[in-house]
Amino acid sequence: MKRETLFLKLAVFLIGLPILAACIFVLPRLTAFFAALYPKFAYLQYPFLAGLYITALVFFAALYQTFKLLTYIDKNEAFSELSVTSLKNIKYCAVIIGVFYVAFMPVIYLMAEADDTPGMVIIGMTIIFGCMVIAVFAAVLQKLLQNAIAIKSENDLTI
Repeated sequence: MKRETLFLKLAVFLIGLPILAACIFVLPRLTAFFAALYPKFAYLQYPFLAGLYITALVFFAALYQTFKLLTYIDKNEAFSELSVTSLKNIKYCAVIIGVFYVAFMPVIYLMAEADDTPGMVIIGMTIIFGCMVIAVFAAVLQKLLQNAIAIKSENDLTI
């Protein structure tokens, strides 16, 4: 099992790298481009950038919780309250990111209209849909894990 979780930990790390690179190199340029294109909305540049950075921080928190969950699996503590807590935190992170992107959809729409790229709206909707799928999946896993822990504790008491 160590090999599989090591692969997943590496995947979690590799998922975080492009997001970190986007936060450093792409997002400031994107918001500056939008501010130059629409001077009357230039005041939104820094709040929008701050919101994107907040969602990135929440994303990294979710990656950290995923890493912790994989560590619990490595230590044979998969059926513990710590794992349930990690899944709950992943669910909350996904919901927070989804809510932020729902709030930012009008700005994303304006950016798409200005640059004549309707794909930006599709990307925003994909992020929202992906966050909700992750939140529901984490909630289902959380319930299953809680039920498995309850059954395990009943069996421990029986024996």
